[in-house]
Amino acid sequence: MSVDTVSLTGWGRTAPTTAVRFRPRTYEEAAAVVRGRGPRGVVARGLGRSPGDAAQNAGGSVLDTTGLARIGAVDTASGAVRCDAGVSLERLLRVLLPLGWLPPVVPGTGRVTVGGAIGSDLTGLDHRRSGSFARQVSALELLTADGEVRTVLPGTALFDATAGGLGLTGVILGATLRLRRVGTALMSVSTERAGDLDELLARFTAGGDRLPYGSAWIDLTARGRATGRGILTRGEHAPPDVRPAHAGRTLLGTRSGGLRGPGALPGLPPLPGGLLGPAAAALYNEVRYRGAPRARTGEPRPLPLFFHASDALPDPRPLYGRGGLVRYRFAVGHGQEETLHRVVRRIAARRSPAVRAVLQRFGAADPGLLSFAAPGWSLALDLPAALPGLARFLDGVDEEVAAAGGRVCLAKDSRMRPETAAAMYPRLAEFRELRARLDPTEAFRSDLSRRLGL
Repeated sequence: MSVDTVSLTGWGRTAPTTAVRFRPRTYEEAAAVVRGRGPRGVVARGLGRSPGDAAQNAGGSVLDTTGLARIGAVDTASGAVRCDAGVSLERLLRVLLPLGWLPPVVPGTGRVTVGGAIGSDLTGLDHRRSGSFARQVSALELLTADGEVRTVLPGTALFDATAGGLGLTGVILGATLRLRRVGTALMSVSTERAGDLDELLARFTAGGDRLPYGSAWIDLTARGRATGRGILTRGEHAPPDVRPAHAGRTLLGTRSGGLRGPGALPGLPPLPGGLLGPAAAALYNEVRYRGAPRARTGEPRPLPLFFHASDALPDPRPLYGRGGLVRYRFAVGHGQEETLHRVVRRIAARRSPAVRAVLQRFGAADPGLLSFAAPGWSLALDLPAALPGLARFLDGVDEEVAAAGGRVCLAKDSRMRPETAAAMYPRLAEFRELRARLDPTEAFRSDLSRRLGL
């Protein structure tokens, strides 16, 4: 097991703090770290893709799980696989796809670990059908504060606190995942432009769930009658007889390395050089919007590129400057579309340099005490952390979202106030009570847990 002292941030590169990082290779080494923790406690960390401070622990210990990366054999009878928490979803996809299987829920990046996907209870593009990642977990192995490893099953209080619990109930060491059978590694993709937010929402709901996967990019720099215009992308698994001319000769008709190759991204121009500013962001968004088809259906696209398009692109973070980026993701329920409209108008009126803004539609609420998803709409966007007045501006958006019964995603957060989190998450008191009972010495802590009083 390697040990070093290191300054860590989230993927957004804000608020660095220093901790002792342990990299265990076995469950026994991980348990030794928990048993020998110092007074500042310990938190698990995967690939560091949380934009905020959920996987940081100032002055304490951080347990890097990426050395725990075994994938078991696929149970073809039940459609399940057992794997360690440090396995990335990108690697899992590459292993499973040639065998005709798909991970249970595929979020927007493959560069996140299985443990991180459970601890954040990530959502995919088909939440209305499949729910969150943790819904597809049939069992997990959890290293608790006493240094013991427990098998935790769905439907128990500990499972519901761990799913979306951001590593504060223990260290997830492994999980058994239910899988989805697929006949091809291609998606049939439909793309359409919408001239404003009303049209975008109408198009999103018009087809029901005929195409299970869907998300939309919103131009947050457009104003006036074009406010909230966007590009809606939906998809379904293509039938086995559909193959593009360039497909490799593998079992499912695509090369496992399909995650790379930014040339395969239609209608997505390179960002202007230099740091993001309002003019550069507006130009980029204009070109992207105009470059998308008005309507196109049935386009075959490699499955990894459909789900993980951003992974094929260069790292965008240098564009946001030395201060890093803030990823702000919120959700509001059905019937609260006017709140979504107001937030989009506020961002557009402020001329914020936003080039990433993703709208999704959620289904039924997930069982985790701190799970983010609930029926309605979710909008995620990235903004330069150094924008003048950004903290005050987002505090105001927080208040508007909370007043509408919505919430901000804790796994992405880097700046919310504790009283706001309490107002948004009605089961937070239940989470705190269970955590106090199972971990009275607060063995598991993070910068986020201290900041929000979780």
